[in-house]
Amino acid sequence: MTFRPEDHTFAVCAYGESPYLEACLESLRAQREKTNILIATATPNPMIQQAGEKYGIPVRVNRGERGIGADWNFALGAAGTPLVTLAHQDDLYDPGYAGAMLADLNRSRDPILWFCDYAELRGEARETRNRNLRIKRAMLLPLRIRRAQGSRWIRRRILSLGSPIGCPAVTYVTAKTGADPFSTEMRVSLDWDQWERLSRKAGDFCYRPEVFMAHRVHAGSATTAMIADHRRGQEDLAMFRRFWPEPVARFLQKRYARSEDQNQIGQDDQHRKEENSA
Repeated sequence: MTFRPEDHTFAVCAYGESPYLEACLESLRAQREKTNILIATATPNPMIQQAGEKYGIPVRVNRGERGIGADWNFALGAAGTPLVTLAHQDDLYDPGYAGAMLADLNRSRDPILWFCDYAELRGEARETRNRNLRIKRAMLLPLRIRRAQGSRWIRRRILSLGSPIGCPAVTYVTAKTGADPFSTEMRVSLDWDQWERLSRKAGDFCYRPEVFMAHRVHAGSATTAMIADHRRGQEDLAMFRRFWPEPVARFLQKRYARSEDQNQIGQDDQHRKEENSA
């Protein structure tokens, strides 16, 4: 199948009143390859509605099950296209994201998903070379070889050491994910859980080792609360147990937690979203 621009949707997962939502929408409208855009929210409010009206972007409201996984499943389904990017409302997408994604997916005979490298936004600074990003890029080195992108063994060896894939940088091939692919039980590691389950399928994890988006890192009380109640540690340990015997899983979980410490003031939008989905 050849994917065309009309086959793709940026589904912006919006909640609360983010001061960065309009900047995200502007970055999506500035894509050189024009594709579809919608806003999906479980917390409708005048700010989100007005942003949709200002940019001519439809707003879809999830009135069903609440929570991160349920909201992501809703956004994926609301898009209704073969390709979907779950865009986080605070992040920025470079103008070449959609074009690179379509080109790479059309080079693959059997794509499962596509993702690119990403930067981190901390305040006004765009960081591309901090320790956290360098480690993730090192983990993904094997996938720079196109033939390796179709190897289940290589994908699973990478994921057995942690989750180096930036969630908002991913475009999903919905024929591969199926309906409601995200866990509604997990609150922190549900993206890693999804990569692990998709890694078992035949097909390609298409990877472009170039920065085409920037993930904004925030200070947020929800992240602090999850660390305090050990939720992140528990979910990460559950993921390591899928690959390793118990002693090794526990060792890796402790090392992984330390390596992620510098990102505690943000993690992903999913952590801040708990304040609105609880």
